[in-house]
Amino acid sequence: MAKLIIVDDEKPIRAALRDILEYEGYDVDEAKDGEEGLDMIMRTSYDVALCDIRMPKLNGLELLMKVSEAEKSTQIIMISAYGNVENAVEATKRGAFDFITKPPDLNRLLITVRNAIDRAKLVQETKTLKKRIYKLNEIVGESESIKKVKDTINRVAATEARVLVTGANGSGKEMVAKQIHEKGSRANQPLVEVNCAAIPSELIESELFGHEKGAFTGAAARRVGKFEQADGGTLFLDEIGDMSLSAQAKVLRALQESKITRVGGDKEIKVNVRVIAATNKDLRQEIVNGNFREDLFHRLSVIMIHVPPLTERRGDIPLLADKFLHDIATEYGSPVKEISPDAMSFLQSLPWSGNVRELRNVVERLVIMCGDEIMLDDVKLYA
Repeated sequence: MAKLIIVDDEKPIRAALRDILEYEGYDVDEAKDGEEGLDMIMRTSYDVALCDIRMPKLNGLELLMKVSEAEKSTQIIMISAYGNVENAVEATKRGAFDFITKPPDLNRLLITVRNAIDRAKLVQETKTLKKRIYKLNEIVGESESIKKVKDTINRVAATEARVLVTGANGSGKEMVAKQIHEKGSRANQPLVEVNCAAIPSELIESELFGHEKGAFTGAAARRVGKFEQADGGTLFLDEIGDMSLSAQAKVLRALQESKITRVGGDKEIKVNVRVIAATNKDLRQEIVNGNFREDLFHRLSVIMIHVPPLTERRGDIPLLADKFLHDIATEYGSPVKEISPDAMSFLQSLPWSGNVRELRNVVERLVIMCGDEIMLDDVKLYA
């Protein structure tokens, strides 16, 4: 049942609105002024608040601003006898869902309330999803090496500095990139990922910069590239060490000038993108071998973060395994299983050439194949 609050200093108005809304099946509270209304909204999860504009102690617009600052999902519908354009414009500018004049038209009121409830649910679902995604992308570990990684992420996230993440396959480079994005000022903008190793060299430029219709055989329509898709947000170039030299030159130009040109086009397109790159290769050696541009390396590596392999932080394996057990249980909708102490010790002794990604796969296999408690023999059989 949707929960609503009426904030109005006129008792007859509150009573009339309450009767209408309760008749429609809503759970309704009342507040006699803005100050009381704000206190109740902060303490209770309301879907919608219907607020008068002119009230003692705290007027409706002031209440609206404070609710917005608190990032509550409550949708505010302003109701006032002073229904002029200026009030409506000001209310919507400050984040009101809608503005209705007194006495309200009953049909419009109910339609507006229903729409506001839908919006409140959508906002709350989005917040819940973001929290879940953030938890999935959480970097787990208490070893000194991983603490250093997390500390660097916290320092660099709030800046616009480009970051180069290095480490072996499966060590968690993508997690680092996602954490930097989610903790930074661009968190509400897109994070666009490109796996440079998975795209043929002849297609990488089209993938990154887009192409115009007829630019090459098969280009039947204009395509927007990853740089444009990430405009305002973050572009994550994974395995950049596998990018062709010709594409590297264009990426360098894009970073220098904040402009790109689609393949087959001549129009320059301005882009505002933060670039995070990752590689499992030694780019300094690739420069020596003539496979990577030194000027691009220096552009990308303002901050360097090295993610250690799992064998260098075996003490983190119980924490990681516990996280995976909970994540998999949530994903499957099943109870959380446990790993016996001797089984965990055996897990810590394994070589883990595939790093954290391999550990996650092994834990998922154990969850599927084993009983409520995962024993040593289970790990020996399935790890």
